Amino acid sequence: MKIIWHGHASFRIEIEDQVLLIDPWLEGNPMLPEDQWAAATEGATHVLVTHGHFDHANSAVGICGDKGIPCVGIFDLMGFWEKKHGLEVIGFNKGGTVKLGKVAVTMVNATHSSSEQTADGPRYLGNESGYMISGEGHTIYVSGDTDIMADMEWMGDIHKPDIGILCAGGHFTMDMARASYAAKRYFDFKTVIPCHYRTFPLLEQSAEVMKGELKGVEVIEPEVMLAIEI
Repeated sequence: MKIIWHGHASFRIEIEDQVLLIDPWLEGNPMLPEDQWAAATEGATHVLVTHGHFDHANSAVGICGDKGIPCVGIFDLMGFWEKKHGLEVIGFNKGGTVKLGKVAVTMVNATHSSSEQTADGPRYLGNESGYMISGEGHTIYVSGDTDIMADMEWMGDIHKPDIGILCAGGHFTMDMARASYAAKRYFDFKTVIPCHYRTFPLLEQSAEVMKGELKGVEVIEPEVMLAIEI
């Protein structure tokens, strides 16, 4: 399995027979140079979107349209994009599981917001979510944008993820301390990869707090386009 960070909350996960792009963000992403976009998206089989904010969703439609691959996400947003853009979509909802080849993806709760800006103000695009992605003997919890939730207790108990990709930049989501608290209290991760940080000065720039809090857990600070092999 390879987990490749594209900056911010954008990841490429090569798992089983799939290449999944999670919240791909190309245009406007200050961490991913344009000359890396082709390599970042090469061979993608699906795009997974956690919610509708620009830094998670703005590139999804273009990638799916150009490559002719399905977009996967919450029913409301997928239905809207299917009608508006003619995309092939897989729309489902929290608690549902879809099979993407040999990979199982379950949508789980998050607590955030989900919208896009229009001339008439925000247009809401369904609810925010996270994913449990299972394959190759591992389960990856992709938190999406969220704060700590009591729901994490049953999510950890039912799904037992061993890898956590956790938002941890603060201001818009959990910060490093809160994400570490959630990891310790609700999960039994072997590996944690922080994200949604370092992108802008407003966000946390280091995972040193998380490394100090999560003793016995491999906390990997990702580097853009450098594969983490598990």
